[in-house]
Amino acid sequence: MATTKPGERKLQILQALAAMLENPKGEKITTAALAAKIEVSEAALYRHFASKAQMFEGLIEFIESSVFGLINQISQQQEDGLSQAHAIALMLLNFAETNPGMTRVLIGDVLVNEDERLQLRMNQFVERMELAFKQALRLAVVQGHIAESEVASRASLLSSFIVGRWHRFAKTGFKNLPGEQAAAHLSQLLR
Repeated sequence: MATTKPGERKLQILQALAAMLENPKGEKITTAALAAKIEVSEAALYRHFASKAQMFEGLIEFIESSVFGLINQISQQQEDGLSQAHAIALMLLNFAETNPGMTRVLIGDVLVNEDERLQLRMNQFVERMELAFKQALRLAVVQGHIAESEVASRASLLSSFIVGRWHRFAKTGFKNLPGEQAAAHLSQLLR
């Protein structure tokens, strides 16, 4: 049997968990099913993660570092505030489309029966997402594209649009793609 390098098994566990979350039926994920999927014992899972909640935290950390790293790149590359907001929204929709299992974490449906701190962390994620929109829109104010009084409501509307698209994607068994007609909808939201 081949031995795994340090950190490889942990990554393998998280990848298997993410793959199981892609099941459109949305069955409850158990450690027994996860262990069976990667052909290890449940005890082996617990050598890498103290609890299932810690496994979900690992997925949340991946989501946060990926998404906010990309938001930072967009902010540095796009000089126009409205273009920044548009690019951030498209990236968020594309992230979900590319990572359907992670979408179930983003909307919190797999976190319902887990530790409540996980849902609180995802709520903070959405707040940070909205803050990124506010920052882009404040730049648009400075550039004379929108009024200061519009920043908070537009950021809230964009966040609600994104979260709604994520929900629709997950609840349709990943059939209604989040990016479908998104460019047209965003152009209306960002006039």
